Amino acid sequence: MKNEDRRKQTTQKLLHSTKELLQEKSCHAITMQDIMKRSELSKGAIFHYVKSKDEIFAWVLQERLEETNKHFMNEVELSGKTFDRPMQILSNSLLAFEDKHDVTNTVLMYLLGREEEPAVADVLQNFYTRAVDLSKQWISIGQQHGVIQESVDSDKMAEMFVLISLGLRVRSSLPAITASFTAQDLSAFMISSLKYKK
Repeated sequence: MKNEDRRKQTTQKLLHSTKELLQEKSCHAITMQDIMKRSELSKGAIFHYVKSKDEIFAWVLQERLEETNKHFMNEVELSGKTFDRPMQILSNSLLAFEDKHDVTNTVLMYLLGREEEPAVADVLQNFYTRAVDLSKQWISIGQQHGVIQESVDSDKMAEMFVLISLGLRVRSSLPAITASFTAQDLSAFMISSLKYKK
């Protein structure tokens, strides 16, 4: 097996096993021993690719972003110059931000509590930067296809959407909060802010 194939296979095993464990335990409770046992990978195999469980948790966050981007780009390719179907991909991804049991929300809250550790600070910065960059890319693609207003400042709009989505994720972890602004409201706001008015 080639090194790249082995790396992908190991990464997928670690991601799958960690996501399963996150459905059963808190981030604090999960140990590298748990991950080794669930993935059936040796300590050496795991530590060849990562230094800590926090790095694997970072992969969980990153994977969701990349999956959303992949689905969005596929829809753009299939749909051509339409706004609604690619936007539906993004709207669907927003719904998970309100789910306190969603593993990416769990991981994000855990990592935010460890932001003073340099490695975790890097993970969080990379995650935030990638989320903003992808949002800018999605807006720019819509502008190129003539379905998003040219006057939209993609830098500011992308960052605002990411900030609001982070707020939804943080709120999902707070007990007994009655929400008046939901992911559906964010989606409607995004559409009204971006789409050409007919």
